[in-house]
Amino acid sequence: MSGNATFTMTDTAIVSIAHVNAPEVVTSSQFDEILTETYARVGGQPGLLESLAGIQERRWWPEGYLFTDAAAAAGAKAIEASGVRVDEIGLLIDTSVCRDRLEPSSAVTVHHALDLPSWCLSFDLSNACLGFVSALQVAGNMIDSGQINYALIVDGEGSRQLHEATLGRLAGSDATMADLFAEFASLTLGSGGAAAVVGRHSENPGGHKVVRGISRADTSHHGLCVGDLNQMRTDTKSLLDAGLHVSKIAWIDADEFGWLDADRYIVHQVSQVHTRMMCEYLGIDMDKVPLTFPFLGNVGPASIPITLSMEAESLNEGDKVLLLGIGSGINASAIELIW
Repeated sequence: MSGNATFTMTDTAIVSIAHVNAPEVVTSSQFDEILTETYARVGGQPGLLESLAGIQERRWWPEGYLFTDAAAAAGAKAIEASGVRVDEIGLLIDTSVCRDRLEPSSAVTVHHALDLPSWCLSFDLSNACLGFVSALQVAGNMIDSGQINYALIVDGEGSRQLHEATLGRLAGSDATMADLFAEFASLTLGSGGAAAVVGRHSENPGGHKVVRGISRADTSHHGLCVGDLNQMRTDTKSLLDAGLHVSKIAWIDADEFGWLDADRYIVHQVSQVHTRMMCEYLGIDMDKVPLTFPFLGNVGPASIPITLSMEAESLNEGDKVLLLGIGSGINASAIELIW
């Protein structure tokens, strides 16, 4: 039974979508150079990040640049693109995985930076790499119910601190092949920011209607990828296998919804292997899947909106667009848009 794992929106649309790129490009070959001695000592092979994961480079923010800075910068771009006044925004959700602190919320800093009104509710929503997709559902429900007119969803991610800490450990004389495998996924991450203004479809000509969505979970796998800003350890193969299984369960209604012939699939960008296997598993045409991981890496929950923002100009009015993702934990979600 689908239960509340499926939902339908009546009058919600993405009014604008925007992204910001971190300025410092860091190549996978640079990481390989740092790990040269470790590879030689443990019998590892350089080049796996590029040949296996398909990630040629990723980006870093300058030192001292905060995750909330990225989220606010993306938010400002989305507001400007929407033409919506800040005093019309009734909800701000920050979906960032990366946080500089436990308290207060990241959302309050972004709220202040963007000079949002006191009546604009703000909070963080964390759901691993699905945070942005989950926030779109929450914001849409509040718009459809009449609680708010507009919502701003933001995300700011940064991988510099984790990369530097990980490379420091793996370059150490006591690093093992097991350590390389456990922390490999950490080196695939990237940095960036994204934001969307969400409002009523009926009041925003040219907005991109949110139609429906599905989600499924198997939280028995919650220990396969666990991390913080200093270390992330991942059972990569088990995470991939479990994620594909949950996504297949979530995809049960795809044929009924007409999702097998969508015009574009905006998938969470993890790696070359992950993307290929997910498309094969779900019967998705890879020619309809734009790729950003080769030059941005896995930017967490910012990945889907960044890819959508970069693809927006090539989409045509009426195109069916699917947002698809798998988040550690494990959760799988999909949301249909009509462009």
